[in-house]
Amino acid sequence: MNPPPIKKSPLAPAAFPELPPIPGVQLATTESGAKYRGRDDLMLAVVESGATVAGVLTQSTTAGAPVRWCRRQLEAENAPRALLVNAGNANTFTGAAGDRHLLDTCRAVAAALGCEPEQVLAASTGVIGEALPVDEIVRAVPHLASKLSDDAWERAAAAIMTTDTFAKGTTARATISGRSVTINGFAKGSGMIEPNMATMLAFLFTDAAIPRAVLQPMLTAANAQSFNAITVDGDTSTSDICLLLATGKAGNPPPASVADDTLDEFKRALDEVMLSLALQVVGDGEGAQKLIRVEVRGGENDRAAKAVAKAVANSPLVKTAIAGEDANWGRIVMAVGKSGQRVEPARLKIAIGGVPVTEAGKRIDGFDEAPLSAHLKGREIAIEVDLGLADGCARVWTCDLTHGYIDINADYRS
Repeated sequence: MNPPPIKKSPLAPAAFPELPPIPGVQLATTESGAKYRGRDDLMLAVVESGATVAGVLTQSTTAGAPVRWCRRQLEAENAPRALLVNAGNANTFTGAAGDRHLLDTCRAVAAALGCEPEQVLAASTGVIGEALPVDEIVRAVPHLASKLSDDAWERAAAAIMTTDTFAKGTTARATISGRSVTINGFAKGSGMIEPNMATMLAFLFTDAAIPRAVLQPMLTAANAQSFNAITVDGDTSTSDICLLLATGKAGNPPPASVADDTLDEFKRALDEVMLSLALQVVGDGEGAQKLIRVEVRGGENDRAAKAVAKAVANSPLVKTAIAGEDANWGRIVMAVGKSGQRVEPARLKIAIGGVPVTEAGKRIDGFDEAPLSAHLKGREIAIEVDLGLADGCARVWTCDLTHGYIDINADYRS
């Protein structure tokens, strides 16, 4: 069964970028028949021995079997050899059978590659509560293992989609101690998006030689400013997994710590890749027509500023006003006030598209709504909030809320 056809988001990039091969990484996809018909829905990524891995995972207390499995393997610091991802079934809230089925799929991959099941990472996305079609997936694994290649990036990104309207990928280059390294990444996500310590599904690969103890804090830091700074609908998924695998094939001297200044370029490239993927996810928000950036400054601290930004970004009233291109700035005032953070109305300033709206606890004198209305007709909307209290700041991205969101989610299982 396939979901109903969905028109490609108007915020989608013109095309999937050309991702170069990453030494030590091979990928393959196939149609397993587990959920969809006429499209690939199963992806296998394989890394050579010696790779390291870092991950950030959903903090949902109803996390699925793949999340729990990956958490155990990351905590055990098991050397990764493979990643298996299926689309259409989340393997979440499936009881003990879900854990057994997951192990069966990892055992199948391990047998095909000659490694241990604990060296196989796994992720799933799709409907919650349905038994994983383990037989179809296990049968498909040998075929996957036989068709691995170093150039299947776009197919891999497309195979993990559910309600996405386009495949999401990006790449960046950097140098470490004079050696050139590459980072490739792809992700999926469209709805059930407000990551909490992770993202929907995102997988990044690099040929850099970086120990896990250094890789993990870099991923966590980059995640805080990218995937953890987006929201589509305020709903944190049970299946969120973001992994970064480093093959070490670039031959750079491994950095001793995350503070090593030889990592400066790599950190910037990692930030670039993760933010690009995060913004592609928001730009593909279910039914989205506009990308919204909410910037808050002047908060008591960064945490408070982010809470205010999230309150604005998650407000259905703000999001529907923007969808309707209605300059109803009072809804932003409402959202700031409901955030639970300290707000002094007399110090609060709001601007939309760089156009000042409020000051001194009221609408600015001589306010002209025309430039606001013109800004709201565009695809990218900017909301700026200055709390005027201290130095806390935050930036969050979201999208508008249209009837398309209802259409997609009302028919999701049909």
